[in-house]
Amino acid sequence: MAARRKRRRRSKRQRQQVTRWGALAGAVLSVLLVANWNAVWPYLAGAGALALLGGGGWWLWRAHRRERAGDAAWRVAEEHRARELSMAAVDAMSWQEFETYVAQLCVRDGCTEVLVSGRTGDLGADVIGCLPDGRRLVVQCKHYAPGRSVGSGDMQKFVGTARPEHRADVALYVTTGRAFTRDAQGLALRNDIVAIHRDLLGSWVKGATLQSLLPLNGSGGGTGRRPRKP
Repeated sequence: MAARRKRRRRSKRQRQQVTRWGALAGAVLSVLLVANWNAVWPYLAGAGALALLGGGGWWLWRAHRRERAGDAAWRVAEEHRARELSMAAVDAMSWQEFETYVAQLCVRDGCTEVLVSGRTGDLGADVIGCLPDGRRLVVQCKHYAPGRSVGSGDMQKFVGTARPEHRADVALYVTTGRAFTRDAQGLALRNDIVAIHRDLLGSWVKGATLQSLLPLNGSGGGTGRRPRKP
């Protein structure tokens, strides 16, 4: 305890000494400034002006950064809102209407010979057609609730039929659900299935082309083979 009190007294004396020396230095500096005011004031004015300019520039830079960040965030929010407004109409469709709508999107983006199965038991081929470059396109459509994810079981079924049964060059799995589970996404990547979840579908609905979406899922665009003749 005694040693602690001694250290406290020493620290207090040191602070007092620093304060006294600081006050003395300030007084000496003030006297020098007053005595040499005519020679010193231009420098002080220049330093003050530079400080004001620097502070103003820094404030403008910060304000610009905040404005740009706010504008970018606003644009992202607006794009998301626009996709959701469009997706609200898609959500209101029946599963049959959704398959027809996906086929219309394919036609819009230059696909040919587009057919809609429109029935159960189609072995995952809800929409079939040819891409503009001639590759055979097979699409599985799942009209799910917005918060639902596509599981590995559904993806496995499509993997097992898209190429063996339907001879797909490009296999596309489209859902109104929010995402694919990790296992389902892994299956898609390993088997070259283009997985289009809700956000990507929203972009497609808003005008993004099918060709621009194909590379977004791993290798994405399927093989480069031309379609085989039956």
